[in-house]
Amino acid sequence: MARKKDRGSPEVNSSSMADIAFLLLVFFLVTTTIPNDKGLLIQLPQKLDPNEPPPDIKLNERNVFTVRINSADNLLVEDEPLQDVYQLKQMVKDHVLNPNNDPNKAENPLEAVVSLKNDRGTSYERFVTVLDQLQAAYYEIYGERVGLTAQEYRNLDRKDPRQLELMERGKEGIPMAISIAQPTKFGE
Repeated sequence: MARKKDRGSPEVNSSSMADIAFLLLVFFLVTTTIPNDKGLLIQLPQKLDPNEPPPDIKLNERNVFTVRINSADNLLVEDEPLQDVYQLKQMVKDHVLNPNNDPNKAENPLEAVVSLKNDRGTSYERFVTVLDQLQAAYYEIYGERVGLTAQEYRNLDRKDPRQLELMERGKEGIPMAISIAQPTKFGE
């Protein structure tokens, strides 16, 4: 009787496994979307020259509108507690424009500065909400000057020369002067 030869166990050809793994890797890298956090759009000051002393800026106190946020997310506006953050927008507009020539508000819009200072324990959400209200006040002022709402003004396209001219006309003579001070430690 003829005897069968021992062939051993059958093998799978794995020469193309590396190619398949590479193709799967490329597929997932190409199709996966990575979220892009934009962060806050804030123009940062230029870096100071370490060889020169910092500039001495003197501001008339009446021109500075102060907003403070403590670690419990409570607001202190012009040294008075404020419960409703959404009142800030109108308060800033009144300070900057000073329609009634109030001696406690800005002398003129060019001199007005809004100072925002927060505590290191301030929540990110509260900081952003307050900053949004401060910026919204300026956008409302700019929009009203050119007959637009704040949202319409913000949606103007800088690439269109006519819309850019509207933007510039809205900002003319009223810079968005929001000073964000370095946060302090808890309770300071």
